[in-house]
Amino acid sequence: MARLIYSMRASLDGYVADEAGNFDWADPDTEVHAFVNDLARPIGTFIFGRSMYEVLLAWEAPPDLDQQPLNIQDFAAIWHAADKVVYSRTLETPASARTRTERAFDPAAVRALKARAERDLAIGGPQLAGQALAAGLVDELQLLVAPVVVGGGTALWPRGVRLPLALRDERRFASGFAYLRYDVVV
Repeated sequence: MARLIYSMRASLDGYVADEAGNFDWADPDTEVHAFVNDLARPIGTFIFGRSMYEVLLAWEAPPDLDQQPLNIQDFAAIWHAADKVVYSRTLETPASARTRTERAFDPAAVRALKARAERDLAIGGPQLAGQALAAGLVDELQLLVAPVVVGGGTALWPRGVRLPLALRDERRFASGFAYLRYDVVV
């Protein structure tokens, strides 16, 4: 069975966006971006809420892609190769290839998707991931912690979720980012 991975960048104090909705403080340098690409490469399906999908939609047709650095070209290729599922009550037609929309998060449907998937799945966006965490669907957490405290904003974790975790990997980057990989202990 494929694994469902919650993979996000966050501030040290646990936010994915600050109080103004900005997340530019989590922009990766070339080293971190290449690492993120390697994390994303084995993913067969990305699962997003509408907001996270709209942020990542820029990868569908980056301007002047052939003139961009190799790590940018690489992630665009990873994006194009993966299937995408977007949970949204308002998005009528997705603006990217290999993408379908679902109106409501259904844990049974995600379980079935995991069971038939040949490659791992990644879920992005704290609200949708919170639903998957509460339903016991998330197998692994991949966190890239940015070297910043933002003091408030969109929380990485939903309230009331408590998870026993087992640390499986860690890495430090010259830019101050830290990578932490945990398995969810069942």
